[in-house]
Amino acid sequence: MNLLASAVCVSLLVAGPAIAQDKKGKIPERTQKVLIDNANVRATETVYPPGGGTNVANAPPYRITRAIKGGTLERVFTDGKKEMTTWKDGEVKEQPAAKVAYTLRNTGKSEVILYTVALKTARK
Repeated sequence: MNLLASAVCVSLLVAGPAIAQDKKGKIPERTQKVLIDNANVRATETVYPPGGGTNVANAPPYRITRAIKGGTLERVFTDGKKEMTTWKDGEVKEQPAAKVAYTLRNTGKSEVILYTVALKTARK
């Protein structure tokens, strides 16, 4: 019986760090609800959970964003450059078209909710 108990303890000690690493290594993905999507604009509501984020492979176009629930987001560009953006509840920001892809992550302890309207056609 002691041999069995010892084997179970050893297997838990070995598996424990692997399980913890799996949970640590995964970043929760943001959720996005598309509200309007037509030939001219795309309106979305995006929720970034704490520690959550997304890879932005295609650099987004010109857009206006309003924070429904604010917080801090970290943008990491493909060249390694980092940029922090802090949003206050209700704050509105104009965001120029991004030139390169980046990863966006919520660095805070509460969710960040953003409402964004992106232009699909060129500004005149």
